[in-house]
Amino acid sequence: MVVLNKIYTKTGDAGETALGNGARVAKNSMRVNAYGTVDETNAVVGLARQHASDDIDAKLAMIQNDLFDLGADLCRPDMEKDKDAEYQPLRMTDAQVARLESEIDAMNGDLEPLRSFILPGGSALAAQMHLCRTVSRRAERLTVELATMESVNPAAVKYLNRLSDWFFVTGRVVNNGGKDDILWVPGANR
Repeated sequence: MVVLNKIYTKTGDAGETALGNGARVAKNSMRVNAYGTVDETNAVVGLARQHASDDIDAKLAMIQNDLFDLGADLCRPDMEKDKDAEYQPLRMTDAQVARLESEIDAMNGDLEPLRSFILPGGSALAAQMHLCRTVSRRAERLTVELATMESVNPAAVKYLNRLSDWFFVTGRVVNNGGKDDILWVPGANR
């Protein structure tokens, strides 16, 4: 068995990278920006897990796995050619979206309704959830922009939209069930 321990390939030195179908594109292409920001989302989720425990940590671990699925989906263009591929490309599913919705509904059921916007913060984990939320929103914006140019799996866009909601609600949950949320006071410093 040959084991390679070479991290660098030098294939990107000219500013291009390979997509999941082997096509070479510029590293600043919209598709690479979209799945690169999904990867960034995954990294901030990894940071958040340093503050999480038990059920929240387990759910964040599932989200991290989903984000790799999402990156695999986005790095493989030409969905219409999936049926002719040598192997079935990995695509996001509506079941993954539904799982997030179910978790959001369950967590939100125990929270008092919001009557004000909240500021990111409170506990360390809540602050991390807001960072996850904002980075995932950026991934969503880039993916939506990509979808105006090329075909994108609709479940991928839905997943990103629900994911930022999941992070928001989880931020409230880990802020003592919303009791430690920091409320925005409009014009407080005028």
